[in-house]
Amino acid sequence: MTERMVASGTARLWSEDHGDPGDPPVLLISGDCQSALFWPDEVVAALVGGGFRVIRYDHRDTGRSTHRDFAANPYTFDDLTADAIAVLDAWDVGAAHVVAFSMGAGLAQLLAVDHPHRMLSQTLICTHALGIDFADNAARALAGEPSLDGLPLPESRVFEALELHAEPAADRSAELDRRVAGWRIMAGDAFDPAEFRRREERVIDHAGTLHQSIAHGYVTEGIATRGADLARITAPTLLVQAPLDPISPPPHGRHLAESIPGAALVEIPGMGHALTGAALDALLPAVLAHLRR
Repeated sequence: MTERMVASGTARLWSEDHGDPGDPPVLLISGDCQSALFWPDEVVAALVGGGFRVIRYDHRDTGRSTHRDFAANPYTFDDLTADAIAVLDAWDVGAAHVVAFSMGAGLAQLLAVDHPHRMLSQTLICTHALGIDFADNAARALAGEPSLDGLPLPESRVFEALELHAEPAADRSAELDRRVAGWRIMAGDAFDPAEFRRREERVIDHAGTLHQSIAHGYVTEGIATRGADLARITAPTLLVQAPLDPISPPPHGRHLAESIPGAALVEIPGMGHALTGAALDALLPAVLAHLRR
């Protein structure tokens, strides 16, 4: 494993790579407000063992990357997409397979549309399509109003999880309790609190702080108006739909798969909006099969 700090505009992004530099590269893109360590080491090990080089990185305002006050230093989804390009450039990767989760899968869609030459394939996990106005849908869910697009709104338990982060934790143990409680709400079946506590211990140690930024929740520009662009995607695409995902409930995954030419869809039974050990048992073989195709 090798670490590298990457310049992207005025931000600096922590990144690391694993595996043989001569193997086909896979870029892992985390969800909103998640660092590189959102991806469990089991994912990295499975991909490296499958013959791939794996690169993961901390989004700005997460982990060891640049942290700033968002109001004074705002950015867009296009800027976050440029961060991913900067990481590829820093590791001398011309094109990569992209495996992405939630908001990261929205960034992957932008990569596929705006930078098709940088993408070998994409795997989009627990997400919704470009053109879905998530901020408006969240507001409608809170107000008890129907969606404008006919697709399901975020479920009420999403807001329960967000409320857990409303007040700062008193100490490390309380912060871990809060994070595990949030994952319990989001994760679906077969949730192991000890597993997620261990993961969050590493996330905190990696970041060097108990504070978890919510900056990505303020990013609104760059996705909701791009729905028509999905028809231009040429990268081989796998959609992973989680039947118990409270943020992008079914059929969001199918809707996105039907919007991208030739996209395939797999549903992972019992999966919610998290990478539980049980979900990974079914997910990793599907991802590896897609990468090898």
